[in-house]
Amino acid sequence: MGNNFRYIFLVAFIPGILLLSSCHGGGGKESASRNDTAGMSIEKVSERITLNATDPKLYEERSMLYMKSGVLDKALTDIKKAISLDQNNVAYYQELSDIELQMGKPQESQDALVHALTLSPNDNSTLIRLAKLNLILKDYPRTFEFVKKALERDAMNPQAYFIRGLAMLEKGDTNRAIGDLMKAVDQDQQYFDAYMTLGDLYSLRDDPMTASYYLNALKVKPDSKEALYRLGMYYQEDGQFDKAIQTYTTLQKFHPDFRNAPYNIGYIYLVYKQDFSKSTGYFNEAIRIDPQYFEAWYNRGYANELMGKYAEAEKDYHQALKIEVNYPKAVDGLNRLDAMKSRN
Repeated sequence: MGNNFRYIFLVAFIPGILLLSSCHGGGGKESASRNDTAGMSIEKVSERITLNATDPKLYEERSMLYMKSGVLDKALTDIKKAISLDQNNVAYYQELSDIELQMGKPQESQDALVHALTLSPNDNSTLIRLAKLNLILKDYPRTFEFVKKALERDAMNPQAYFIRGLAMLEKGDTNRAIGDLMKAVDQDQQYFDAYMTLGDLYSLRDDPMTASYYLNALKVKPDSKEALYRLGMYYQEDGQFDKAIQTYTTLQKFHPDFRNAPYNIGYIYLVYKQDFSKSTGYFNEAIRIDPQYFEAWYNRGYANELMGKYAEAEKDYHQALKIEVNYPKAVDGLNRLDAMKSRN
């Protein structure tokens, strides 16, 4: 994969990184209010609301549970109810902003944060959210303005450095982006998103330090699909095939229905180790997981062709073409087999 493509891919996914990362503390740690909902259910909180319908905290708890479940309209209703019962609670406006942002309403999200800022002008969580929101909107001057205010309030501020690092990355200044991301992980050694972004950036440079950042991310989240997959891809592209296979095998254990893990192992055995028989077992597994995986059908066919199992290869190529009409590799494969038949 070319470095240009990988850079564009990384920058394109920055909004997703921001939406999925929390603004409640360094490294994506959740707020106390969200931790309070651990072990609770919507039904249990609803029962408590029935007994005490004027407690704003209960509506906030249920709002967070709805948000976690992806029921954003009900989350919005509950947090607005909490605000109506306690109009001076900064955290409620912050959470309202989070919900509005998840619902694709950046202006409403910003309005909630501006109100929170009037209640508490130096609140770090509000400043970080405003920086994050303006980065999503690609308003870099305001992003830097809110990051600056947050850092003035608290220099130990890993999320501020993380957001500024992403802004620098979007602006094409990868050196300053790396500098800020390094500050983020120095201040919070559990900052998963920062480690992942550093790994992506170092992979663009084909730097041997790449693996260390993905491995640090895995110390934070040992079962992370994205971290294991990117580490495996780094090892594969770097020619460290045994490490790649080991990483993909671990990925399979944690995520047995992730088709790319067996497929990539099969590809390594097919292309690099030229153990064609072994590769077919992994392509079989990828096909089991996703019968529409036409690349796996093709590669199994190619392995069969290389082993002289031409009838099996022909079937696999035809199956690939049923799924992906005119798939060039499968067409070429059938043409090779036809040419071979004509010679014989």
